[in-house]
Amino acid sequence: MPEEKVFFTSSSLHLEGLLDGISGQNGVVICHPHPLMGGTMHNNVVEAIQEVFAAENYATLRFNFRGVGGSQGAYDEGRGESEDIRAACHFMKSIGCQNVNFVGYSFGAWAGAQLIARENIFTVNIFVAPPIDILKFDLVNLQNKIALVICGENDQFCWSASLEQMIKKIKAQKIVIREADHFFFGRENELKDILHQNSNILKI
Repeated sequence: MPEEKVFFTSSSLHLEGLLDGISGQNGVVICHPHPLMGGTMHNNVVEAIQEVFAAENYATLRFNFRGVGGSQGAYDEGRGESEDIRAACHFMKSIGCQNVNFVGYSFGAWAGAQLIARENIFTVNIFVAPPIDILKFDLVNLQNKIALVICGENDQFCWSASLEQMIKKIKAQKIVIREADHFFFGRENELKDILHQNSNILKI
């Protein structure tokens, strides 16, 4: 089933997204990288993640944060973007998804982390290339809330030592893709294979 353009509301702002609503029970919200660095819902990693979950019969929603593409508003340094993620989760539940997962890539992981640290609204949470060397994550309140962290061996914003410290504190599983960097160009299929291979752990 092809994705269809949808709009939902976050703090009175209309946000645009792409929905594949094949499943009525399980869903996933997929969040894109930094809005000020060209990040959109059409990012290569976001698209790869969407393809995996759609193949696993999940309803998928990828969307543009406020101020990106056809979404109203302006960049809000993560605060408003966290509210956008909450709104996306509520939208998925409003269309019948009982279990909604979260996958955030780069800035999307950080914005999601702020919400996840405060609330337990998602069934399973996954971070891809969290930029822990340039943005602060609340590791204490993320403990036991993140199922998996996937990162490239040569990630410019998620150094191996920092990743080890994060994993130790939040008690998550980690998978490192050898020789991949933060952007996964040309390595999308490896990322997809990892998600497929861990479908039991991730409940997808």
